[in-house]
Amino acid sequence: MFARIYKPPKNAMQSGKANTARWVLEFEPDMARRVDPLMGWTSGDETTSGQVRMKFDSKDEAVAYAERHGLPFTLEAEHEAAPQPKAYSDNFSFKRRKPWTH
Repeated sequence: MFARIYKPPKNAMQSGKANTARWVLEFEPDMARRVDPLMGWTSGDETTSGQVRMKFDSKDEAVAYAERHGLPFTLEAEHEAAPQPKAYSDNFSFKRRKPWTH
């Protein structure tokens, strides 16, 4: 089992940053999923690949857990979004790409 440790990015569908403060340890699948010939569903034999997701308060805790249990892991860098300054008056600017309409 190979583990991946990362900090999840902000959800693109929401403006808030919920569920982005904790570090996540997920397991990578050992083998590819296969299609069930009878039902046509995709399935796999291992439950750790898509169903086990552990959350930690810090990166060090996640790394310590993986090392304590002898799990090989990759550590992904933390993503930090650059804020884009915006002002209400930009909605009415002459440099706007599309004309403002109601």
